[in-house]
Amino acid sequence: MQLELRNLCKKVGNEFHIGDVSLTFSAGSLNILLGPTLSGKTSLMRLMAGLDQPTSGTVHVDGRDVTGVPVQKRNVAMVYQQFINYPNLTVFENIASPLRIARVGGAEIKERVAKVAALLKLEKMLGRSPQELSGGQQQRTALARALVKEAELVLLDEPLANLDYKLREELREELPKIFSATGSIFVYATTEPSEALLLGGNTASLHQGRVTQFGRTIEVFSRPENLITAQTLSDPPLNLLPVTKLNSTMLYKSHVEIPVLGPLPKLPDDDYTIAFRPHHLYLQRPSEAAIAVNAKVVVTEITGSESYVHVDVAGVRWVVLARGIHNIDIGETIEIFMDPRTFYVFDKNEALVVTPEAITGADTARAYVSFEQKNCSTEL
Repeated sequence: MQLELRNLCKKVGNEFHIGDVSLTFSAGSLNILLGPTLSGKTSLMRLMAGLDQPTSGTVHVDGRDVTGVPVQKRNVAMVYQQFINYPNLTVFENIASPLRIARVGGAEIKERVAKVAALLKLEKMLGRSPQELSGGQQQRTALARALVKEAELVLLDEPLANLDYKLREELREELPKIFSATGSIFVYATTEPSEALLLGGNTASLHQGRVTQFGRTIEVFSRPENLITAQTLSDPPLNLLPVTKLNSTMLYKSHVEIPVLGPLPKLPDDDYTIAFRPHHLYLQRPSEAAIAVNAKVVVTEITGSESYVHVDVAGVRWVVLARGIHNIDIGETIEIFMDPRTFYVFDKNEALVVTPEAITGADTARAYVSFEQKNCSTEL
């Protein structure tokens, strides 16, 4: 099966919930819809399933236009964030329910339920009621009910969002194995970049109902084509520094002059945004190429294995992701380090012009950079 969305738009009132989306998903593929709440993930899934009709554009399955075909006549299964099981039925009957509706024979029902139960490690729970299951087991039951249909298209709308951390991690590890064992097209919606990276497959980055980039998940993460995609794929948030390049100088906030950094000498004079991820800021100098930066600590979040140090740098908020425990007082001024070889650079239209891979050691030099301006002692 191949699912193709051609210029899909969905307008509700005067607002576009989906704007000109074109995507192609192949059989046996895992495809992630990644974006914040209200970015259009669920709306897009409903259009794929036939639950809603687009304002314009078409949906094709193996080249055949199915835009007007209702969901009941499509081979589609869907699992929602709020997993639903029938409380008066056993786990076996919950899983078997769509097969009974389809009037599948008893022997085949037993065979298919046993197969999917083994896949999801539910064999010992088939005789139990949903109330006797943990949250993770209940979600697995809902997922099994979707898989037992052997649907060509399986839609998973933030299926792990309501589970606790331990259960989420357990299922996240299992899901790629489950997906690879079927030939279905899986479409998985999530707000979490870490979940997308863990699951792998392909990722479509969504923003305000539009796809900003689609490709292999690791490629979209490593080489975002635009600033919106880079921000969508970054958690904690991407660190940004807006600058204007003029000859051999670089201006921040129009009047603060700093040396030209990293790859910027090779770029034409214009406005740019330098971006780098939190794990590319350091509390100790990582290399001779690193640049020292003065920063005021806003807050420190300690998780145990790592610390998130939120800092203010000349009015810009950045996050340093450092390994280990770093208990730094609020308001303390510390020295942090940035490496120009890790910079992404976006032009004034937010298109990517430099990736970290394009920067060599020859483009960087050890330096201490400070902001100097009249009547102000703020430093970078």
